[in-house]
Parts: sequence; structure tokens; C-alpha cells
Amino acid sequence: MEAVQAVGSVPILEAMGVRVVEVGPGRAVAELPPERNVNHFGVTYAGSLFSVAEMLGGLLSLGTFDLTGDGELAGFVPLVKESTIRFRRPAVGVVRASASLSDDEVARVRADALATGKGEFVLEATLTDAAGEVVATTVGTYQVRRLG
Repeated sequence: MEAVQAVGSVPILEAMGVRVVEVGPGRAVAELPPERNVNHFGVTYAGSLFSVAEMLGGLLSLGTFDLTGDGELAGFVPLVKESTIRFRRPAVGVVRASASLSDDEVARVRADALATGKGEFVLEATLTDAAGEVVATTVGTYQVRRLG
């Protein structure tokens, strides 16, 4: 699946060991292993948490909107415009990041992109540790945008 290959197209995500767990229309889930992502006091590095959450917007876009081939949004690319993170507790072990968009929001973004060359959406992500505790949340503004 192209969305899975997208992690390999961003070398730092591959170096961090990010694994795509689920990708499909309106949904993306990835995991961040502790190996390579632990900071100086033994918990997951804040930058790694941010990175795995931020990449969900692109991953979700690839799994939701047909951006390649001859699909109606072929030639569009996913972009992040803004993203914030709120750290709630230290993360230990594998971290799971997940985000989703409703069917109505997907339809709106698609319609906007076709009408104006860009479709913008806000994506909220939740990051949980191995015990299922929320360790961070993010809010990002993304676009699918026609290039050229």
C-alpha cells in the first residue's frame, strides 16, 4: 500500500522505526518503538512523539484521498500547515498514535480540493503508551493541495 511506503519516503521516520498499524479511509494509526526514541532520562523523546503524531496527517491523506494514479485528486500532495502538541505524561514503551476524520469531513475536504485546488482539515491525534494511558494529544491543520 502506498501509504505504508510513505514512511520509507521520509528517512527520519524510517530511522525512528515508525510502523504503520492501520491506514484506510478517514483513519491512520502508527506505532513508535522505544528503541532509538528514548531521551536522556529513559522516556520517549518529545520530538519523536511529535513526529509520529504529525505524520498521521499525510498518512491519513494518502489512505483517504486518491492522490496518485488517475484518481480525482491525482497530483495533489498532503501538507501540514500548523501543529501543536500537549504532553500529558512521560511515555514508556511502544507508543501508538491514532487519528481519524468523519465521512462528512472527508467529503467536504474532497469537494473543497476539487473546487479550489486545496482542501484543508483539522486533525486531532491521540498518543497512548503500552498501558493505554494517553501520553500526548495533538491538533494539526493539514491540506491536500494541487501542485503546479
